[in-house]
Amino acid sequence: MTIKRGQEWGEECDPPGDLVVVRTDQELRRLIDETRRRDRELPSIELRGGDLARTLGISPGATRSAAARWRALPVDLGTITFDGETRWFAAHAVARRSWWRGPIVAAMNAQFHGDWDVAPRSHPNDGFLDVLEVAPGFSVVDRWRARARLATGTHVPHPAITVQRMDRLVIESERTLAIWLDGEQVGRAREALVGIEPDALTVYISTG
Repeated sequence: MTIKRGQEWGEECDPPGDLVVVRTDQELRRLIDETRRRDRELPSIELRGGDLARTLGISPGATRSAAARWRALPVDLGTITFDGETRWFAAHAVARRSWWRGPIVAAMNAQFHGDWDVAPRSHPNDGFLDVLEVAPGFSVVDRWRARARLATGTHVPHPAITVQRMDRLVIESERTLAIWLDGEQVGRAREALVGIEPDALTVYISTG
């Protein structure tokens, strides 16, 4: 079940012997995509890097002691359907023409996008995506100012930027937008359906 307010997330455990080590969001997305297309069960995953890992408090390159304690965390997955095909994302989906002009829609399952603290309140297991939308008329100057504040998560509130918690979203645009999943461009579309798949993945992290 997705996490509830005041509830402890996950449980302490011994890690399974067949853990798959994943070091980037892109690597995780490709693994999920390949597994789902073959209609197989997702493996048990140890995250060691990427925006989702950072959201979970994992520092890239951190060493693990022999006495490390482990925790199993249920994690949601984002879904996006366009051009008749469904794909999955672990950390974020972004639809945009450019960072500097036109609309931007970012569906966040993680708090971070690279160096940016895009969705400070996002939780990867609450059953929702934090959806940030930038209005098409947002000026280049204001975008530059907002970009400078993204590192500290202070880009909102702003009248041209909205953030909503959603479990379903339809993206529609008069012009074709590039679709980016977990930092990789996977196609282009004018319309896409975005959703959330709760508790789709189990991630194992070491806590010492």
